[in-house]
Amino acid sequence: MAAAGIVSAAVPTNIRQLRPPILKYKPSMWGDTFATFSLDHQLQEKYSKEIETLKKEVKSMLMAATSTQLMVLIDKLERLGLSYHFEAEIEDKLKQVYDSEEEVADHDLFTTALRFRLLRQHQYHVSCDVFDKFVSKDGKWDLEISLSRDDIEGVLSLYEAAHVRIRDEKVLDEAAAFTIHRLKHVLPQLESAIKEKVELALQHPIHKSLPLLNFRSYINIYEGEGLMNESVVKLSKFNFNFLQNIYRKELAELTSWWNKYELKSKLPYARDRLVECYIWGAALRYEPQFAYLRAIVAKTMQLVSIMDDTYDNYGTLEEDDLLTDILEKWNLDEIDVLPDFMKIVYRFIMSVYEDFEREAEQQGKSFAAPYYSESLKELSRAYNKEQKWIMERKMPPFEEYMTNSVFTSCIYPMFIAFVPGMKSVTEKEVQWLLSEPKIVISTAKMGRTLEDLGSHERENRDGEMETVVDCYMKDKGVSKQRTIYEFEQLVENGWKDVTAEWAKENSVCKEMVEHLLNYGRIAEITYNNKEDGYTEPEKYLGPLAAALLLNPLVI
Repeated sequence: MAAAGIVSAAVPTNIRQLRPPILKYKPSMWGDTFATFSLDHQLQEKYSKEIETLKKEVKSMLMAATSTQLMVLIDKLERLGLSYHFEAEIEDKLKQVYDSEEEVADHDLFTTALRFRLLRQHQYHVSCDVFDKFVSKDGKWDLEISLSRDDIEGVLSLYEAAHVRIRDEKVLDEAAAFTIHRLKHVLPQLESAIKEKVELALQHPIHKSLPLLNFRSYINIYEGEGLMNESVVKLSKFNFNFLQNIYRKELAELTSWWNKYELKSKLPYARDRLVECYIWGAALRYEPQFAYLRAIVAKTMQLVSIMDDTYDNYGTLEEDDLLTDILEKWNLDEIDVLPDFMKIVYRFIMSVYEDFEREAEQQGKSFAAPYYSESLKELSRAYNKEQKWIMERKMPPFEEYMTNSVFTSCIYPMFIAFVPGMKSVTEKEVQWLLSEPKIVISTAKMGRTLEDLGSHERENRDGEMETVVDCYMKDKGVSKQRTIYEFEQLVENGWKDVTAEWAKENSVCKEMVEHLLNYGRIAEITYNNKEDGYTEPEKYLGPLAAALLLNPLVI
């Protein structure tokens, strides 16, 4: 791999003395945790055999279950990360649920809400009118709620259903406010098992979160309830350990790949966040067979993170212009005009591209390579434009900033990156992605707004630099507090739009649309509570990743 060899070549010892970075980032919280991991094939084989045996038992349960019992089981299988073992059976059963209308009028709140959410999450057209029987004539929720388990489960089910709402579903807007208020109010009085479930739901509503990062919590909750079939419990534990070993093996390989470039020492101004990048890849597809997707998304994210830090945290405006121009030419022969640190960046980009190009050809997806390189050029132009706005203190109208944010969301390089690893994704799907369909634009803007909410305090640098928050305040003539509120509403409406597009019948590959939904989910989790969990994962994203990656479950 010629380009990789070039990147590893010696660099002038004075390169890091040129100037200090604008911000000094913490080193990776993981150190060399995954560098020495080796897969125990015998143990993995044991897990695999146990999984196959238990799958037969759980499949029999799934096929025999009916009505509410069936929907509860499907919900548990999805939360526990087991649904990929039963995809065909679940889809067949949910079609039966959708086609069976005779019992719907008699469903209680728990069952009505669970049915609504499951069907909408599986792209069935369902109307929020099913909730009309629970509200007053003016559309208000004023149910009497006790501390009984059944009542709390009913409110919790409604809370989860409210998060798959789309625009103009007032009854669910009211349900969201009502359930959040009620659940927070009763939380201190709840017993441990149901309390843990409510706490997790309030932090991670299922539609906006990734079961991947909560598998362990759900296993503990369901086991603590004592209401889950023993076969499901065992299957969830063996499956968790099986997946964990796969992820650790993939991270060991990625760590080896990353270390050979020595960029942690050569580009000390850039964030070393390989594990966090891998979590984003796993967020898109967690199933065992998607190892390539997870790896290439992780590599691409680490690449664009270095590009971002080069433009934003180290390069001057003149140097940023140079890098943008050279990337536009996409030719290593032009590299000599760059300063030394940017030569390293450029060679790294070309190395990742060469690997991608080779893999795309091997998978019969050669068409993807030009789209991948163009997405990186586009990203460099967008980063450069944004940096000029910030450094020259000439922020544009907010709408112009948001148009540029579609590119700086990195959605295009990330989604083109995984094309060679997805058999069902063809050039048609890539062209659809680039044609600016509503769900792509909504997802990108929502993801970037979540990031801006999490990072604007850091990027503001004690008032020295303008951020998108300043841009909005000036453009709209509103306060900072009002701006934060408006951004929160932009995110909420973004979720409604993404959910609406997801729930439509769509001619485009379902997997591509599902990845967009998962992109929104991992952005929601990474920038939880307006914090930048990518740059500083120790408080929030890191512990979630550690629960997934570090210790197997005792079986």
